[in-house]
Amino acid sequence: MLKNPNTKYSAFPPVALADRQWPARTITHPPIWMSTDLRDGNQALFEPMDAARKLRMFRKLVAIGFKEIEVAFPSASQTDFDFVRHLIEQGEIPDDVTIEVLSQAREHLIRRTMESLRGARRAIVHIYNATSPVFRETVFGMSKDEVKALAVSSVRLVKELAASQPETEWVLQYSPETFTATELDFAKEVCDAVVAEWDPRPGEKVIINLPSTVEVAMPNVYADQIEWMHRNLARRDQIVLSVHPHNDRGTGVAAAEMAMLAGADRVEGCLFGNGERTGNVDVVTLALNMYTQGIHPGLDFSDINDVARVAEECTQLPIHPRHPYVGDLVFTAFSGSHQDAIKKGFEVQQADALWAVPYMPVDPADLGRTYDSVIRVNSQSGKGGVAHLLHTVYGLVMPRRMQVEFSTAVQCLTDESGQEVDAHQLWNLFSREYLEAATPVRYMGHHLYEAGERQGIRLEVEVNGRCMEIRGEGNGPVEAAVAALRMPIRVQSFEERSMGEGADAAAMAMIEVAMEGVAGSTFGAGMDRSTVTASIRAIVSAANRIRVREGSGAVSVETLFADCAA
Repeated sequence: MLKNPNTKYSAFPPVALADRQWPARTITHPPIWMSTDLRDGNQALFEPMDAARKLRMFRKLVAIGFKEIEVAFPSASQTDFDFVRHLIEQGEIPDDVTIEVLSQAREHLIRRTMESLRGARRAIVHIYNATSPVFRETVFGMSKDEVKALAVSSVRLVKELAASQPETEWVLQYSPETFTATELDFAKEVCDAVVAEWDPRPGEKVIINLPSTVEVAMPNVYADQIEWMHRNLARRDQIVLSVHPHNDRGTGVAAAEMAMLAGADRVEGCLFGNGERTGNVDVVTLALNMYTQGIHPGLDFSDINDVARVAEECTQLPIHPRHPYVGDLVFTAFSGSHQDAIKKGFEVQQADALWAVPYMPVDPADLGRTYDSVIRVNSQSGKGGVAHLLHTVYGLVMPRRMQVEFSTAVQCLTDESGQEVDAHQLWNLFSREYLEAATPVRYMGHHLYEAGERQGIRLEVEVNGRCMEIRGEGNGPVEAAVAALRMPIRVQSFEERSMGEGADAAAMAMIEVAMEGVAGSTFGAGMDRSTVTASIRAIVSAANRIRVREGSGAVSVETLFADCAA
């Protein structure tokens, strides 16, 4: 029982919408997507992204296919202001992408915000002020008329400042913050006044964004609110109706789906649901939910592992192993009955037929993932037991995704022997799989040298029995080694662990790589007393292992290194 048996919370009142239409509708097309990873998501981080990480995230969002990206709150910090300027001045914004910036409805903040956008081709200026009773009365001490006047005067200022920068195509977005806790007739009154003040010309539209700033009711109530506004807003044909669901009740995705049924044209959210408190709506989950219903979301998640790695590195937040569609374990079955059903489903699934494999709502291959870890050791001593033995006996701590990959080799070993394997056997298997993965390229030695501001490497290797020296340059030893190997691989993750203690300690480097045309990713490992040497050995190991997965149609290694001296 909760601490207070006498509840002090009241239920949110239902919306008077007896003829609601949304429950009978179906979603037939994707919404306009707007990513707020760089603004709402970023401001919720313990350590906000620096400029380099923000730029990397921006480029990834563009690559995924977002056409509207909220990039900053430029009046909040010099860092955000400078980031907007960098995007504009360095030509980082593609012609088909529109950046968005946020500002409170305050004059000096609006002026600073508009200044940050000088020279932009097209920009969305997002203005907001809180409209609900508790904010009007408790936080700001304002009347309804004062709240509406603040919204209108702020929009008037944006319009005046926009007129002084005619080189930019301006789009207004207005949000009645705390919309879900605001009286619907008052929310409509404020939004109608804002649209009237902006007075869009024929063919132009205003974005009216209706956020569940805090989830205060069931998602069907939010849908009722959206449908009511959809049916009652003035000049609806000149409005893009947008929603910004938060996840305080854990129903952000459901609220967004129902809001689209109720008339929403646009959805704001973050890739993996990052944001204040419990976060914004999870765009990846929402988009892939649509995909499983036969509707392409218009976003490219065909290499979901790469999207996940970029998000984790930029936000410094881990993705839960059971996160829908993306978690490292969502396509892994430990249960014997699940394994049997999945196996039978795979046996009858035709390549050109509708997907119908038990326990698997989506084909992992569509997301760039493999089937390697779908059916796994059934006992509790499977992956967990393997990891525990190698850690306690040998001090080896593998990344979770490497554990998943290695477990396939472990299962093959146990299937062949039909017996329990001990730590010594596991270590020998790990060595064969990773440390001794020397076909066709065997590491022999290396020499590092400075190449201007870059790092150069002379890498001595044996290729199918032939000794040669290959060279490469990069921003560090690992990147230089990748360049020397002349394979289109990219490093997804890198971890380094100490094996042993004192003078006998060695470094274990574990590198995850991906390659165009090869689904999923592959690990390599290298061990040496030198951390640099361990890293280079790991790259060679990973290159060999992913080459095996690449298949027989690949260019021969001899062809790759044909110009190298023997």
